[in-house]
Amino acid sequence: MAGKIISSEIKKLAKAGNIIIGSDRAIKSLKSGNVQKILLCSNCPAGLEKDAGYYAGINGAEVIKLSYQNDELGVICKKPFPISILAVLKGAK
Repeated sequence: MAGKIISSEIKKLAKAGNIIIGSDRAIKSLKSGNVQKILLCSNCPAGLEKDAGYYAGINGAEVIKLSYQNDELGVICKKPFPISILAVLKGAK
């Protein structure tokens, strides 16, 4: 769970439409194998973090714990709500 991703990279991915926002949709995409990275906020709930780690391990996706809290992640993605998990789709740069 190591790695550094800065806010400008997240903004670029969001603008290009290469991320999935939200825990339900991200876990569903992980299960189907369409995700290359999972980005977790620093205050991600333990259960969600465990589920994401489990499915990421099965499908070979990288899990990265961000230094941003969920409300900061919402602002970075220009959403009016907090975001706990982002899924980066395969093929995204």
